[in-house]
Amino acid sequence: MDSRMNELLKWSIENSDVSRRPQDPHDPSSAPAPSTRGLNPEAIKALFGGPSDAELMKESMAALHSDEVDLENKLIAFDNFEQLVETIDNANNMEPLGLWTPLVELLKHKEPEMRRMAAWCIGTAVQNNEKGQDKLVVLNVIPTLVSLATTDPVQTVRRKAVYTLSSAVRNYQPAMDELVKHLPEGYPRDQKVDAGDMGAIDAIMEKLREHPVESAWS
Repeated sequence: MDSRMNELLKWSIENSDVSRRPQDPHDPSSAPAPSTRGLNPEAIKALFGGPSDAELMKESMAALHSDEVDLENKLIAFDNFEQLVETIDNANNMEPLGLWTPLVELLKHKEPEMRRMAAWCIGTAVQNNEKGQDKLVVLNVIPTLVSLATTDPVQTVRRKAVYTLSSAVRNYQPAMDELVKHLPEGYPRDQKVDAGDMGAIDAIMEKLREHPVESAWS
């Protein structure tokens, strides 16, 4: 049985007429009110209505790509999206919802804050999430993140790109192998770096954080 439906079944039993009989048989108002204790947000939405996390994620992405939404509200949509993909189930739902490609496209947005937030959302979605890490390899996102980390003129964007790379490669060898192929000169390029070697990864990330900007975007 679907876990959400199982929760709803348990809730319905706990809040049945029998369990909610009035404490005073002469006072119907003494019956305890229905409780949502034990229900997760998705189950509550299914019971009482309201948009699901999937719908909220799609709405956020639509706002991020809309010409009718100003930058301030786009950043609010980005913040909401980032909080949603903190949950691994929501992060893994990005693929069936078709949200990975439009999110990755925003790494090249003309607005620095949009690039920063796109990197942040990606970093959150792939952290300790092998399926998400694999998407970055499949979609060839690692080279774009390396470029942001080493050439973006805005420091906050560079720093967030490094954070995302750090999340992408830890304990996931295919992403680590992809990273070393695209690192600039002076890094362990084309060498085998163990994705489980946190010290080696930390050294690369620290060097990327201190990397001088090689070129400015037009």
